[in-house]
Amino acid sequence: MRDPAKRDDPFDRLKFIPIDDDGDVYLTLSGEVRLRVNLTTNPNLREAGHQRQDIHRITGGADLHVGPHLRFYGEVSHGGISGRNLGAPAATLRNDLVALQYFAEVKTLVGGVEVGARYGRQEFADGPNLLVSQRDNNTIRYTLNGFRGWVRGSAARIDVFDMRPTAYGDLGTHDDVSDPARRFSGVTAGFILPRDTLGGSQLNLDLFAWRRRNLVGTWGGRIGPATRYYLGAQLRGDVGPLAVDWSINHQSGHFIDQNIDAWQVFVAQTWRIGKAKTAPRVGVHFDYATGGGGYGGGGGDDTLRNAYSPFGNNVYYSYQLYLTPSNLVTVSPNVSFAPFRNARVTAEYEVAWRDSVSDAVYRANGQPFAGTQNFRGRRIADLTRLQLVWNATPRLTFTGRYEHLQAKSALTDAGYRSSDFLAGWISFRF
Repeated sequence: MRDPAKRDDPFDRLKFIPIDDDGDVYLTLSGEVRLRVNLTTNPNLREAGHQRQDIHRITGGADLHVGPHLRFYGEVSHGGISGRNLGAPAATLRNDLVALQYFAEVKTLVGGVEVGARYGRQEFADGPNLLVSQRDNNTIRYTLNGFRGWVRGSAARIDVFDMRPTAYGDLGTHDDVSDPARRFSGVTAGFILPRDTLGGSQLNLDLFAWRRRNLVGTWGGRIGPATRYYLGAQLRGDVGPLAVDWSINHQSGHFIDQNIDAWQVFVAQTWRIGKAKTAPRVGVHFDYATGGGGYGGGGGDDTLRNAYSPFGNNVYYSYQLYLTPSNLVTVSPNVSFAPFRNARVTAEYEVAWRDSVSDAVYRANGQPFAGTQNFRGRRIADLTRLQLVWNATPRLTFTGRYEHLQAKSALTDAGYRSSDFLAGWISFRF
């Protein structure tokens, strides 16, 4: 946007506002307005009147570059909600004003390699989407506070970080604080694989070693300190018409007096039918997250085998946030196609089981569906999902989603019911 000839609309001017005569110091402004409506039957999978959430989000950001090496970024956000049968909305849904991000960043080139560091409140999504994400389904996105540093070359990089999540209040900026009870730190090494791998590909391999500490961890009604270590790998990219996103991680550590021994395996792939980017795609993803020990006695001992994601993208499993990758096995065939220009429809059928029938079914906030640990049904649910995303303009997007969750014995034996979910929203971003 430094070049006026490349500006297509008035908002493009906001992407490069020079502060000095040379344009080495400049400001970039950004923003979003999102209006959304959610309808859910049998909220919390209990027989009850439907819930309606009328949600809006307004976000504005400013990105100040001081030469090629120094950057300051700030972002504020407002979230509002009204509707029917809302209960007590979380601070990630209703918040008068949040200082969402504010950080300083410095970087330079050393021998052709970029070395950089960032400190402050920031979004962090360096890893498998089911482990770490911004959680854009929320009105107020997920952020952390602390340090991130990196060394990045043309085909390899290493990132280190040490952060605490933001504990949001629901009033002004004064009650959104760095959470003193939780800490997330680690290192990730990434590599671009040779283009002749597998006969021709564009693949990236990430290896990661992380640690998450939580002074108020919760399993089986017990609350206490938990330290969980993650050791894993992710392979993602394209091999001809095949797009893959495969990851595996092992989790160790301890929760109060229990040792942790858990696994997660996420295997997703889609096949493009045709050469065009808009060609139809068929795919399937298989996900496995161990369970057992949350209510004592996992695998014949007192080991906690429940896998846990630090802050993953749970709408991947359930738009109502009724599933999470802990004590979970899923198989999900899917298909997507472009019904008209700049639009894509995705349809998916998901089948979900428990890994351990002696442990509970867990929802997106990591809490169990109460009572499910007392019954031995393995099938959790079948889910039918349909989504339309239409990029009407480069800045304006319309999205519609529908999901039917057909509860099975792991839920119905404990008194839970099936549910439908319907949502639509408009997002304008610049």
